[in-house]
Amino acid sequence: MSTAPFHEALDLLAAKLIEDERAIGVEFPYVTAPDGAWQTMPASVSAGYTGTNWSHGNWFCGFWVGLLLASYLHTRDEKFLTLARERMLLVEQRAEDGNTHDIGFIFLSSAMPFYRITGERRYRDIALRAAARLRDRLVVTRQGAYISSWGPMSDPRGRASSAIDTMANIPLLYWAATESGDASFLLAAEAHARMTDRAFTRPDLTLYHAVEYDTTSGDRLRGYTYQGLHDESPWSRGTGWSVYGLAATAGATGDSHYLSRGEIVAGKWLDQLGGAIVPPWDFADTTPDAPLDTSATAIMTAGLIDLARLHPDPAAKQKWQQTAERLLAGLCTGYLATSPEHRGLLTKGCYSKPHNIGVQSAVMFGDYFFVEALMRVTMPGAFSIHHTQLAV
Repeated sequence: MSTAPFHEALDLLAAKLIEDERAIGVEFPYVTAPDGAWQTMPASVSAGYTGTNWSHGNWFCGFWVGLLLASYLHTRDEKFLTLARERMLLVEQRAEDGNTHDIGFIFLSSAMPFYRITGERRYRDIALRAAARLRDRLVVTRQGAYISSWGPMSDPRGRASSAIDTMANIPLLYWAATESGDASFLLAAEAHARMTDRAFTRPDLTLYHAVEYDTTSGDRLRGYTYQGLHDESPWSRGTGWSVYGLAATAGATGDSHYLSRGEIVAGKWLDQLGGAIVPPWDFADTTPDAPLDTSATAIMTAGLIDLARLHPDPAAKQKWQQTAERLLAGLCTGYLATSPEHRGLLTKGCYSKPHNIGVQSAVMFGDYFFVEALMRVTMPGAFSIHHTQLAV
């Protein structure tokens, strides 16, 4: 398959980043408004409860740094590295944030690749500090351990709950284990992956968005959703988060069980997708005008590339790589935001349909994982760090 469309998408990203940097000030984009302009938020906004309502805060600021770093690698223009350094000064303050699992997202997309690209230990140290805060969220029960997703660990509401999104945060812990030599990072992440695989998977191989546990026994008290159609529905983005994390777990541990689980979960998602490129925001929404979610495809594509890279069987490796590149090419040809008024890179993302936030817009996490997948194909190993050992 020709990679020309992938390079063209990265060209578009670089051009848009320079334009947007002139317009957004010191805040960070997260979704586009109906007129196509970015909506922004300060990097300092943490997650937390206001009464019974939960706010995720700014969990996407690191993604913007990651996009700047990818553009630096793609263009070798130093201005992108300079902009990324300035942005990182604003993001760094979140490295001690104990309120959210999203500290993984913030720093695996920023400080980790920064260290990979520059070799500067400052960024290594920032990422390790953040990884320690994520590890602190581990809740140990009689049946295993999981990482609490939301809220300060002193709050029983958040302490009892975990989300499928956390699977895509734990690669920060795997990196930290290798970088620091401290195996507790790996043990915490794998324990979470093992318990999540057990507690979140329904008999039909679809996944819950979130699970509330009994914090003593480890029993699942309920499965539920914040951003899906209903508690038992197959929220399409959640499967991407799972496959991404299962592939990372397979690579970090060398255990082929996680590779097999990633294949099974991805296969179910692809069956639901049919011949399309982009799924509805929730597969249970069968209405003719159901919003799509390009971020689900972007995240899944990044995970499939990892499945292909890790797989010991040449036929399976080829199958997953071809599937990933087909989806990636489909995003490039059908869903790029090429009109000047539409900021962001991918159209038709869906942050949260139930909350009417970022529906059919560009979403920052969709753009980031799309670019991460593009970089994995066009510049393997240059942007993100992968674990490659796998038992056969």
